[in-house]
Amino acid sequence: MGVKLEDRNITQVSMNLVNYEKTAIYRAFEMVKMEAKRFGVEVVGSEIVGLVPMKALVDSLEYYLQLENFSIEQVLEHRIAE
Repeated sequence: MGVKLEDRNITQVSMNLVNYEKTAIYRAFEMVKMEAKRFGVEVVGSEIVGLVPMKALVDSLEYYLQLENFSIEQVLEHRIAE
């Protein structure tokens, strides 16, 4: 869904991702960026509203930072929760 935010002079793309294992956050974000670029529009940011599984964020972290040999076991909060 696209919503024009008049006060910020931008358009916001909103979506619900209900299965991050099927469609990773980074994959959805990259697709929005690719489509925006096709129309000459710059992506200026993103936000998460509500709760998100830690694994979904770790997957995006691994993708964007190109981490090698990374494990969720290295995430402090994950270890504390065990």
